[in-house]
Amino acid sequence: MGKQSLLRVVSVFTLLFPLSGLGLGAQTLPARPPNIVFILADDLGYGDLGCYGQPRIATPHIDRLAAEGMRFTQAYAGSTVCAPSRASLMTGKHTGHARIRGNHRPDLPLLSEEVTVAEVLKQAGYHTGVFGKWGLGNAGDSGVPNEQGFDEFLGYLAHVHAHNYSTDHLWKNREQFWLGKNFGRRMEEYPPDLFTEHSVQFVEQNKSQPFFIYLTYTIPHANNELGNATGNGMEVPSDSPYSDKDWPQQEKNFAAMITRMDDGVGKLMEALKHAGIDENTLVFFTSDNGPHLEGGHKPEFFDSSGALRGTKRDLYEGGIRVPMIARWPARIQPGQVSDHVWAFWDFLPTSAAAAGVAPPAGIDGISVLPVLTGDAPVSHEYLYWEFHERVFKQAIRLGDWKGVRLGKDLPLELYNLKSDLSETTNIAPSHPEVVAQIEQILKTCRTESKEFPVQP
Repeated sequence: MGKQSLLRVVSVFTLLFPLSGLGLGAQTLPARPPNIVFILADDLGYGDLGCYGQPRIATPHIDRLAAEGMRFTQAYAGSTVCAPSRASLMTGKHTGHARIRGNHRPDLPLLSEEVTVAEVLKQAGYHTGVFGKWGLGNAGDSGVPNEQGFDEFLGYLAHVHAHNYSTDHLWKNREQFWLGKNFGRRMEEYPPDLFTEHSVQFVEQNKSQPFFIYLTYTIPHANNELGNATGNGMEVPSDSPYSDKDWPQQEKNFAAMITRMDDGVGKLMEALKHAGIDENTLVFFTSDNGPHLEGGHKPEFFDSSGALRGTKRDLYEGGIRVPMIARWPARIQPGQVSDHVWAFWDFLPTSAAAAGVAPPAGIDGISVLPVLTGDAPVSHEYLYWEFHERVFKQAIRLGDWKGVRLGKDLPLELYNLKSDLSETTNIAPSHPEVVAQIEQILKTCRTESKEFPVQP
């Protein structure tokens, strides 16, 4: 079934069952479907926020989101690097089924026939905007945001371009957007600030109708080229409020980037309140993968992974478990902490359920709306990831069991996350029955990909 056919199914479902919430009943949702805001950080670790135990980096606005909503302790990114993680978020498919399964094919766009969360919400009457890093298409191809359901776009198209904070241009819809003063490291036009400003403007201009904002900051990703040249690839106009700290300069900048992003989140939340739509806006905040060790930054300096093992590019928990916060005053009780296990591919069906429409067929995600609203949730049998840099790696979560394979022909490692969160002890030899169960799932949970073949 092509994209248009799938979207017609969604549209017909909307007419027949308005605001049904996929069986939740119209009475469980407000009369108008909620605005949806999804805020995505880039390479932010599980331990980099105050509400997740970070003692040295100030994140008061994000911490307030958690206090006023629900903070998840077992939420997962789509992948351990950016492009496949974002593809999973947009399409509702894990990396065993998504077209984009790694970063090493930056020429590979989303196809025209793929159905994104923006297209589903647009068919439900939402005005849609993405501001920040896209990374799923290049100029003129099928993957650009305006071909994938977004009415408005300002940001970086290619994920490699997004590594450069001092760029002389971004993209606005299909045209280059020139930054007239952003030269020579003075950065009067710092792209993350522009993403905040355009999101605030979007709220002001669209407050009378349901809308979807995908605010995808590049913070705290490093500029690796600058880092290789200077030792400090953490680009930010000012290291305030950490200027007087006795820290390496790149760590002052790293912390300043995160606090600057937090200020942007605060401005967006204030705009929602000023517009009178704060109560019925569902806001998510998360990160696309685990913390990086690039641009001179060392993740151990701030204990960015927390108690988790690994960082970006690992399939251990530190590479894929991410902070996840959801706030929706009309439906989510404040101050909650949830250990519900879910992943990026659940965002599309969750958004569809909140909007009162059906998700497309053939996706891997399931709605977590019942978790948010206090109804009986449905859980995954398992979660699956694969990764294709250097060698083919796989990970699977089955209940409290975590299986990791670090090469096509290597034996499966097994961990019990309930008793060994840091994945320190491989217990595969003592649990052959669990290993056999996971091996059986691995035979059917993925499809072959000509763009990302399995390498030994």
